[in-house]
Amino acid sequence: MRLWTLIKLVAGVVVLVVTIFTLMLAWHVQREPLGGVFTDLVPVQFEPKPIETLPEADASLPEIDPGAKVFEKAKELIAVGDLPAARERLLMVVNIYPRSKAAPEARRIVGEMNLDDLLSAARMDGKEIHIVRPGESFLGIAAKHKTTLDCIMHLNGLMDLSGLRPGEELVVMPLELRVLIEPARKTLSLWEGGRFIKEYSLVSMDLGGLKGALRTKISSKVGISGERRVTPGMKDYRESEKSFALEKSSLRIGSVDPAAEAQPGEDLSPDPGFHLAVEDAEELALLLRPGNEVEIRAITP
Repeated sequence: MRLWTLIKLVAGVVVLVVTIFTLMLAWHVQREPLGGVFTDLVPVQFEPKPIETLPEADASLPEIDPGAKVFEKAKELIAVGDLPAARERLLMVVNIYPRSKAAPEARRIVGEMNLDDLLSAARMDGKEIHIVRPGESFLGIAAKHKTTLDCIMHLNGLMDLSGLRPGEELVVMPLELRVLIEPARKTLSLWEGGRFIKEYSLVSMDLGGLKGALRTKISSKVGISGERRVTPGMKDYRESEKSFALEKSSLRIGSVDPAAEAQPGEDLSPDPGFHLAVEDAEELALLLRPGNEVEIRAITP
């Protein structure tokens, strides 16, 4: 073989090797690291490839519920008597983690704390002192301060509405709460502006002909004693079943006793509307008055 031919063969092999090496180096830089000498020459890092199929959930792993952790911390604070800090964490569960398993219990505890504040004469936030003037009546005082006779009696420890004297001091609390009824969740909640106050479970409900959402107001509040309607101050009012009529609708907010047994010929089926436990309706009688806004959400989104 001639020397020139041998040189050309060697040169061809070198060119081929260089070409292959160059192509592999380009693949290493642009597509996928090849390791070895290529990594030594040109270190590169790529983002991990996306997983086309998600791995199946491992039932043995614990479910992460950050709301439950916050709730546990709130319970610890309640145990040591730090109620303001506990309330702050409970509200965090209610507002930030509403789908947490701990959220219903957090709403219940916050509601009890809020109600204690509202109905305590010792806590004067949101309350006023009214000094009775000659000629004033309980009804006039209630109307002046946008409150109810029930609320005045409770805050002042009154058993009846007699003996009003000029110069007497009465604790009064304007009632500007808003009612939100969510049929899909079977709940009724009270709000002060955008502030959550308390939530109640509905024992039963009958929407009547209501198809969608409704914004209305409480038109009246009465007590039902047997077949008789009674008002605050009347003899049988304290033991009566409280009922609220709604404007623009035949629906009512009232109570129902699931344990009550009908006598022969007696119909205990409640009127169309939203029915709570008897003790919950009693609480609402202290906090609601005619004129309070009521929002009924649609039963389906």
